[in-house]
Amino acid sequence: MRTAVITGAAAGGFALAAWAVRGRSSQVFGPSIWRGPGNRRALALTFDDGPSESTPELLALLARHHARATFFQCGANVERLPERAREVAAAGHEIGNHSHSHARMWLRAPAFIYDEFARAQATIAGATGRIPRLLRAPYGVRWPGFGDMQRRLGLLGVMWTVIGRDWRLGPRAVAERVTAAARPGAIICLHDGRELQPRPDVSRMLAAVAELLPRLRDAGYSFETVGGLIGI
Repeated sequence: MRTAVITGAAAGGFALAAWAVRGRSSQVFGPSIWRGPGNRRALALTFDDGPSESTPELLALLARHHARATFFQCGANVERLPERAREVAAAGHEIGNHSHSHARMWLRAPAFIYDEFARAQATIAGATGRIPRLLRAPYGVRWPGFGDMQRRLGLLGVMWTVIGRDWRLGPRAVAERVTAAARPGAIICLHDGRELQPRPDVSRMLAAVAELLPRLRDAGYSFETVGGLIGI
């Protein structure tokens, strides 16, 4: 009986720790959101891991449907393609911080975590003239040290209402997954790159977005940046 109690307590402790690190509603390691207000029919498209060589194609899709979005960019990708980052800003989209090197943050020291986001913050600001106010942790994993880093850099964490799994699923499956979870205030996570890969294949994402934009617009949704959605 005692062994069962200990085993159950250990399992419960592990589940709590896992939620603290990656739960979309967790605030344990710093302030974070995963959805916006549900009082109007608006949602936020977000794109991680860019910029990439395919960013102009994505920007053209968004412009065609009068959609604004939030791009969580990696500092190393901005260093590689600064003109692409500037195109995102010039098109009126929001740029957030996705760390410098898309490193795994778990088991990392607070100094490492701060350096990753501070370096990306400076790189993005230097390339675009925009100082990010939002961050998304690589792989959605927060860790001790995030709260202090966010306070020092003035960043709010952003998780997601639904993640499209566009690195694995086909375009139709991505579109169906996102559509099923769409609701007022939803934050949708897709990918404009593949971590730091040069010339990543994001064709599935582009095809899914081409299907999603008219589908969601016909359902009465408008597309806003995360900052616009939550009023910052």
